Amino acid sequence: MGYLPDVYKDFVKQHPDINKAYDTLANSCHKAGPLDKKTRRLVKLSIAIGLNSEGGVRSHARRAIEEGISPDEIRHAVLLAFTTAGFPYMIAAWKWVEEVITKK
Repeated sequence: MGYLPDVYKDFVKQHPDINKAYDTLANSCHKAGPLDKKTRRLVKLSIAIGLNSEGGVRSHARRAIEEGISPDEIRHAVLLAFTTAGFPYMIAAWKWVEEVITKK
């Protein structure tokens, strides 16, 4: 796995059992339905956009790139948030995604 924020690494060190349980739940959710890996990643990115979660948007954008999803596909997912989540959330996510894509 790529970049991990220090706060996450510290949490894992302090609560390894909770982190393991969380990972198990996340893996079970991923396996529970018919969506492919790419679709699941873009859905999770979209949820993070709708929550206006900078950390979530950046994390899912990084992971999308690591998984081979193109920058244009990621940008399209962000753009789709415009009419659902609203311009402020979309444009904030656009900034965060562009910073991840261009590694600013």
